[in-house]
Amino acid sequence: MNIRRKLKAHTEIHTGPLNDILFILLLFFLIAATLANPNLVRVNNPKGSKDTKAKQNIIVTIDKNHQYFIGSKPIDNSQIDTLLKLQIENFRKTVDTPSVVVNADTSAYYGEVFRIMTIAKRNNAKVVALVK
Repeated sequence: MNIRRKLKAHTEIHTGPLNDILFILLLFFLIAATLANPNLVRVNNPKGSKDTKAKQNIIVTIDKNHQYFIGSKPIDNSQIDTLLKLQIENFRKTVDTPSVVVNADTSAYYGEVFRIMTIAKRNNAKVVALVK
């Protein structure tokens, strides 16, 4: 009495098309990641010599018309102190030391850039100036 059965069906998986699809998806996401830019407000940045990257938690932008933005939201000049302090406190809940990136145009008043840096330092945040 033969209890064993002989399986005559061979199961094969063709992985050639799977490799093509995965390569195309990888290529798509690499191209999409290089095109994504967190700076929505375009300004003319000064030139820099070092190429270091910083984690960008809070982005404060000053454009050539001396308008202020936190992220991409326009902010009034008189409210920048309190709103920046609130943003730093909100990020402190998730990040130990939040970083404030100052993205200022070359024609912006650097007294205002210094004011934003002082506010961030006073609230124990790391300050980074964005340059090209």
